[in-house]
Amino acid sequence: MSATAPYAPTKLQLLELLAAIGTTQWRDFAATAAHHGLTAMQAKVLAQLDDPLPMRGLAALLVCDASNVTGIVDRLETRELVRREADPADRRVKNVVATDAGREIIRRVREEMQETHSALDALGEAEGATLYALLRRLRPTRETDA
Repeated sequence: MSATAPYAPTKLQLLELLAAIGTTQWRDFAATAAHHGLTAMQAKVLAQLDDPLPMRGLAALLVCDASNVTGIVDRLETRELVRREADPADRRVKNVVATDAGREIIRRVREEMQETHSALDALGEAEGATLYALLRRLRPTRETDA
């Protein structure tokens, strides 16, 4: 490595760094969710509900069995954080929809993730913009039709 050439990490090094960052962010997310009386998976469900999603789609996003999603949604519904609605295109399909209270609690969880916010605060404006652009390129497309 010369003094003028930037360091070129290997794919393995990039993967390990992404995994470490992801693990740290997940721990921060789970701990913050717990402060709001949510399990990490309940919070993850709420975080996915920008738009109504079918139960099957949630199961695919969470990489778990549909029966697990049913239990998670049942508990969120009891707290009035989500509701089930028939899909207008197919009344047999039940969509999960975040309520105003559900959207507010996940907003607060994201806002209160101190460890993650502190790490991002270390970036300058240009670095943040670059990171955002790179992460958008790497972000997988959401597949909810599983």
